[in-house]
Amino acid sequence: MDLSRPTLRWLATALPIAFALHVAEEAPTFVQWFNSHVEPDITWRNFVTVTAVGFGITVMVAVQLAVAPGRANGLIAVAWVGCVMFANATFHIVAAIVDGGYAPGVATATLLYLPVSLLLFGAVRAQCAIPAAAVAAVALVAGIPMYWHGWLIVFDGGRLF
Repeated sequence: MDLSRPTLRWLATALPIAFALHVAEEAPTFVQWFNSHVEPDITWRNFVTVTAVGFGITVMVAVQLAVAPGRANGLIAVAWVGCVMFANATFHIVAAIVDGGYAPGVATATLLYLPVSLLLFGAVRAQCAIPAAAVAAVALVAGIPMYWHGWLIVFDGGRLF
């Protein structure tokens, strides 16, 4: 396989791995960090529940994409990754800049989420013959809840959920 042009099946395999590694980085200190920024606080149980649901959906999207890497599943993957990985990476990077230090998850968001997202977007565009503007629009629109949530956390001391 040409690593400069990974297949959708290969990228599908990478999605849950990137997700798991990101959560492994976040888990030790995220709840404490998050609660120092927002009201009302979240609990460890909230974090585990949201993470487990997100991981489950990521696995389902990845399996669907690996089994049937066509246009519809490609766009579903773009939407999910646009929200859960790309927009989430943006949140972590902005949070670290605004805080002037480490925000739990920023390393894997930068080193895994951003490249995997961009590779997936490019692969869906190329392998599913979908215009780049359409892929970008799906990713950006699907990311709106995460962008909004991140804005509230970093700049407003609130949260969506």
